[in-house]
Amino acid sequence: MAAQGLLVASLLVLCLAGSCYGNVLFSSLKRTLDVTASPKQGQVLLAGLDKITVTWGVNKTLPAGTDSAYKTIKLNLCYAPVSQQDRAWRKTEDHLSRDKTCQQEIVAKPYDSSNKTVQSIEWLIERDVPTATYFVRAYAFDSNEVELGYGQSTDAKKSINLFEIHAISGRHSSLDICSICFSAFSVVSLFVFFYAEKRKTKASSAEQK
Repeated sequence: MAAQGLLVASLLVLCLAGSCYGNVLFSSLKRTLDVTASPKQGQVLLAGLDKITVTWGVNKTLPAGTDSAYKTIKLNLCYAPVSQQDRAWRKTEDHLSRDKTCQQEIVAKPYDSSNKTVQSIEWLIERDVPTATYFVRAYAFDSNEVELGYGQSTDAKKSINLFEIHAISGRHSSLDICSICFSAFSVVSLFVFFYAEKRKTKASSAEQK
């Protein structure tokens, strides 16, 4: 019983340390995927209107069977270093579970290891994507949803093949509508107040007569 209790306590400590959440170090992943994104360096895209074409495939220079354990592929939109400066909510962490760099998921789909050709998708940029500079990264997962490899559309320093996205979410429209409604309410209230005061003045004058 004592041994079982010690085992449970050890597992609890490990969970508290983060291993129960599958913390994987990005630095431990191998760059086994070749990834490209259609936007050119410095190109500006509009959220909700423009599309990104992403292609991926296992690096052909690697030994055969390198991707045999890959079961799922996930493509993410990632903040470039220029869009991380002074923004703690976009910071990069080596522990992938705490990394805020690549929060915007483009797609998650089964990985086809039998398909040796380059695969691609066309993604309409979602309207809620913040204005920033980006690149695309792909993660390869095994059957237990553990990251095994990755690939990205930029170099290791994240300095090339970067593109910009400008948000046109329409959130300002709701603020404009609220502002107009508030202004109209204020004007109507002023006229009502003026009319009420005028009636009081007339009534007071009539009583004095």
